[in-house]
Amino acid sequence: MIRPGPTIVSVSLLLAAAFSIAISAQERPLRIICFGAHPDDAEIKAGGVASLWSAKGHAVKLVSVTNGDIGHFREAGGPLARRRIAEVERAARLFGSAVEVLDNHDGELLPTLENRKTITRLIREWKADIVMGPRPNDYHPDHRYTGVLVQDAAYMVAVPNFLPEVPALRSNPVFLYYSDRFEKPNPFAADIIVGIDAVMEKKLDALLGMESQFYEGGALGSAELVPPDAAGQQRRREAVRKGFADRDSMTANRFRKQLAEWYGPSRAESIRHAEAFEICEYGRKPDRAEIRRLFPFFD
Repeated sequence: MIRPGPTIVSVSLLLAAAFSIAISAQERPLRIICFGAHPDDAEIKAGGVASLWSAKGHAVKLVSVTNGDIGHFREAGGPLARRRIAEVERAARLFGSAVEVLDNHDGELLPTLENRKTITRLIREWKADIVMGPRPNDYHPDHRYTGVLVQDAAYMVAVPNFLPEVPALRSNPVFLYYSDRFEKPNPFAADIIVGIDAVMEKKLDALLGMESQFYEGGALGSAELVPPDAAGQQRRREAVRKGFADRDSMTANRFRKQLAEWYGPSRAESIRHAEAFEICEYGRKPDRAEIRRLFPFFD
């Protein structure tokens, strides 16, 4: 029997160790936390990527910073909040994600120190690699202040003596904004855009299940939106579904050039639905290679 000499054994061990380290680094699950102002916001803006990450074994959490307790034309208070929690819990099961709804009143969110500490705590406890939230310019004050709170947590999540009872992160995560169409003071920039065709039906099922908001119209809805007959109700559901499909289709068309930069021109042309994100300059600034590692969907 021929035995390998010491040099061969040493090289073999080194190669095995290097391979093991590479596999471990590659296979370490990413941890992503997505904040929305209301129970539906994060699902609308990032439900597709949440599903894609979850399917690859990464850990995703969707957080609503308010409980949505005035977000209906007829219902309000505790019963509505419980209904909306059930809706996002159903969506989370479809996405394969975790979910949490904070007990702040809808329409009353403020960028207080207490709320900044809450957001910081959630990011630290999740040990997030990526943090998502809305930009702080928006028509709705809850959206704006959610954006401010998430933005203000950038950097602070790594400061040990801020909220010292929760261990600080060793490095600042990548902070990202959801897409929007607001122009002032500055328009949204699609730094990262992800095709979500593979999970679009799942996302549409999740959003259609949020009946209080979309089928019934939410805070600005009315009883007239929901027809009394079964055929009319089916048409209403189909209209809601088409509306969301069209929204993500418009995102893909709006940023077709950026899709080509990530997927290549040929594949980009075939993508029908997409979600887009802007890098917040207050978090870690990833290069292109790191973005591909954090969004392992482009190859």
